[in-house]
Amino acid sequence: MRPFTILTTAAAVCGVIAGCATQGPQPTEELTKARTLIEQAEKAEAQRYAAPDLQRARNELSSAEVANSKGSYDAARSYAESAAADADVAAARASAGEALQGAHEAAQGNSTLQQESQRAVESSGGTSPAPSRPDLQAYPPASPARPAPPPDTSPPEPQTNPQ
Repeated sequence: MRPFTILTTAAAVCGVIAGCATQGPQPTEELTKARTLIEQAEKAEAQRYAAPDLQRARNELSSAEVANSKGSYDAARSYAESAAADADVAAARASAGEALQGAHEAAQGNSTLQQESQRAVESSGGTSPAPSRPDLQAYPPASPARPAPPPDTSPPEPQTNPQ
């Protein structure tokens, strides 16, 4: 009975050692990268445009830190990489949201200018006088554009097949 106990204990010790040996190195770089990307996403106003992505990145970073503190480096690395990816997505969505907001504001500005221009034309009697440009008076007026020549309507020449 003694040899069986020794064998079982040895197998258990080898299993524990093998389990520890499969863990990679501590994921310091991955954690740092995830933290940095989350900070960048926060600065890019991801909370405004991509709050779920940013929150998911924060949760994954938190899970990565817990796993890292428990020595589960592979799990910590996986969580940290997921956090970095989600923070990247949040920053991209924030950037797109800012661009869309800017485009919307520009379109509103154009619409307002168009309306004001239309009101000015209507209040001046329906015609819009050309503004006087003294800086352009030194140049002669442009000559009228020449009409394009008529298209060639002659039938195509027959093709000969040299042999």
